[in-house]
Amino acid sequence: MAEPAPPAEAAPASGAPASHSGVADPARPRRSEVTRAAILAAAKDRFAADGYERATIRAIAREAGIDPSMVMRYYGNKEGLFAAASEIEVDLPDFTGVPRDEVGARLVRHFLERWECDETLTGMLRVGVTNEAGADRMRGVFAGQVRPVLAAVCPVPEEAPTRAALIASQILGMALCRYVLHVPPAVGLSHDEVVAWLAPTVQRYLTAESPDGGGPG
Repeated sequence: MAEPAPPAEAAPASGAPASHSGVADPARPRRSEVTRAAILAAAKDRFAADGYERATIRAIAREAGIDPSMVMRYYGNKEGLFAAASEIEVDLPDFTGVPRDEVGARLVRHFLERWECDETLTGMLRVGVTNEAGADRMRGVFAGQVRPVLAAVCPVPEEAPTRAALIASQILGMALCRYVLHVPPAVGLSHDEVVAWLAPTVQRYLTAESPDGGGPG
């Protein structure tokens, strides 16, 4: 049976935490928000390090410094926690005003910077290669966030799904080698070198005519 929530978790009657004077302090985070943040931070670490199957609610709770019942209270089960912990925003810029022959280079550089400032992306890539939930999350990111941006700049918008998949093969392939497998030559390349190698291929996938002269068929 799940343990009852500790009294400190309950919000005051006003719906906001109160200061010692009894007046709500809007600058002070609610304890529940702090707890949620701790759970999500621990979950991201454990899913990235152990994968979806091996990561456990108990291990996540232990790392967050709370009782496992609190994880279940906020997220229901491991699937719900994974969904919350794997929220990814790739924050692609609007390329419609960028010279078309520069989009490939800018796209590669953007993803390099995103991979290196957000461990969630690397963690989800690790999970994605071994677990269907992680793979589905990565597919959703490319379908929902990347494909619409590419459709706005590729010459044949209806080919955007095929072109996005080809571009993903380059972006995710480099990310796998550089940030997950740590293949020495890939790790050792500077950003400028990665862009110089990948951008021409990404540019071709983005704007070149189809090899058969028609649609993706």
